[in-house]
Amino acid sequence: MTVSRRTFINRLVLAGGAAAGASAFAARAGLFELYGGELKSVDGASGYGVLSPRATANTGETLLHLPEGFQYNVIGRAGSAMSDGRPTPPLHDGMAAFSVNGKIRLVRNHEIGARVVSPLAAQNAYDQTAGGGTTTLVVNGQTREVERSFVSLSGTAVNCAGGPTPWGSWISCEETVAGPTNGFAQPHGYCFEVPAGSDTPAEPVPLRAMGRFVHEAVAVDPLSGVVYLTEDRETSGLYRFLPLTPGRLSSGGKLQMLAIRDQRNYDTRKGQTRGLALAVAWVDIPQPDPAGAELNSLAVFQQGLSGGGATFARLEGAWFTNGSLYFVSTNGGNLSKGQIWEYRLRSPSLRQRPIGRRADAQGVLRLLFESPGAEVLDEPDNICSSPRGGFLLCEDGPGEDMLRGLTADGTLFDFARNSVPGHGNSEFAGSTFSPDGETLFVNLQGPGLTFAIWGPWSRGGL
Repeated sequence: MTVSRRTFINRLVLAGGAAAGASAFAARAGLFELYGGELKSVDGASGYGVLSPRATANTGETLLHLPEGFQYNVIGRAGSAMSDGRPTPPLHDGMAAFSVNGKIRLVRNHEIGARVVSPLAAQNAYDQTAGGGTTTLVVNGQTREVERSFVSLSGTAVNCAGGPTPWGSWISCEETVAGPTNGFAQPHGYCFEVPAGSDTPAEPVPLRAMGRFVHEAVAVDPLSGVVYLTEDRETSGLYRFLPLTPGRLSSGGKLQMLAIRDQRNYDTRKGQTRGLALAVAWVDIPQPDPAGAELNSLAVFQQGLSGGGATFARLEGAWFTNGSLYFVSTNGGNLSKGQIWEYRLRSPSLRQRPIGRRADAQGVLRLLFESPGAEVLDEPDNICSSPRGGFLLCEDGPGEDMLRGLTADGTLFDFARNSVPGHGNSEFAGSTFSPDGETLFVNLQGPGLTFAIWGPWSRGGL
């Protein structure tokens, strides 16, 4: 049966909460105590109105469909010269925005995995045969133009997603476990830390204690310093890393995988009930950097599974806000079109505690969202929270991909559509808001473009 977006949203709200949990409503109440009545009807094709073609403010090209009143610049185009003399690498992916010395700094992944001399090559490259890494863009917050750009991590492979830390760095994650048997000079499958304030390429230190597997995203609890990690495999786990010294990931720590208490090897991929609270336990991973990982990409996952860990389908985007982790299963659900999960660690009403002091050790897992079909939401991938409440979702399905918004009252809406000639099915990635919340930065991977979008945010759900 075809389900309209309006019908789906009303069902979702009545079932116990929208796939959001952003600060605007998570701070008021727990998600599943918040909604008790019908969702008010919302007119228009999106939370901001109908999308139409818009030309960039800085080049005049028509590259996006956006709502009335929104403007954008195109920045960081693949192949254009950076300030350090290197060409901007292609395949823009995960990204985060930081405030450094009055400027916005974007640290951006490049999902390059070719066994070639890296286009980001630097003297301290981790692996000169690996083409991936990160670039940093210094952006003027008023003009929304790039003032400087340079390589900030070199010689890594398939840098897909990652996440920002509360102490001002970007964790770039490798979505591969390839190594010397695949023609690389070094083993891959690790996380690397890139200080946002650095003006030179970061020292490429693989964070081995955080696991060698097919990494996707990370999200950090700002109160405890615990790092949550997703894994992009058809059978994947949700992990957490308990650092020996919060804020110093290279000091080592313990890797664990989520399990459902008293339900060994729980499978979340099909047959789930929205809103059902599942008590969580955590399984230790005895060998986070196993010798056999290069030939078995599930070597870490299988350790967790043997201890009773839960299975998810292709975990991708993750975001931590107000005591909860929100994460995306790109093709989870009965129709394999996506799920959004909440791991609630503690009540948002708890007073903030210093970093390193954990509030609750276990928490509960709930399914917040399961797409009934591509017409509603098509394989969500990256996710970020707006400072005003609500989430922004980047689709990664086989059809026309969109940026979808989800408001604080549970309304799913279209925010942007790709209009780049010849790249109609290219995915959006790396969505992130500037620290002041006034600019949305997002990548379009196929043509290798980064956009800065601004407009009347207060008019809608983002």
